Amino acid sequence: MSDNDAVLFANEAFYQAFSERDIEAMDGVWAAGVPVACLHPGWEPLTGRDRVMQSWLSILANPDSPKVICYDAQAHLLGEAAYVICLEEIAGQFLAATNIFVRQQSPHGKIWRIAHHQSGPTAGQPSGKITPEVAVN
Repeated sequence: MSDNDAVLFANEAFYQAFSERDIEAMDGVWAAGVPVACLHPGWEPLTGRDRVMQSWLSILANPDSPKVICYDAQAHLLGEAAYVICLEEIAGQFLAATNIFVRQQSPHGKIWRIAHHQSGPTAGQPSGKITPEVAVN
């Protein structure tokens, strides 16, 4: 799998964990041992893995949390870091999102994990292309 595809795969894993309200999967997609941050719409900036994961636990444990769909994801590689720009659809509203990833060692080799997520309102509309899952070769 190319680095570009691997970053998009990691991005899709993040949105799958979000949509399925799977806190264990969400914990697995976030980087460890590096600074992480998250800016949820309307929230104060969160820094530190403990605070970020507590925010996701709160969101994912809420049975009224809407599902999220990722559109038009585009990966941009920067060596051992990468970022994805995409649109999110949540409860019929669109948000623009930036997700920053770092490549980290795992028992299965180096993999991409999210280190920063930020989303907020946008006037943009998706092209209609739901971001496909990337096949693992």
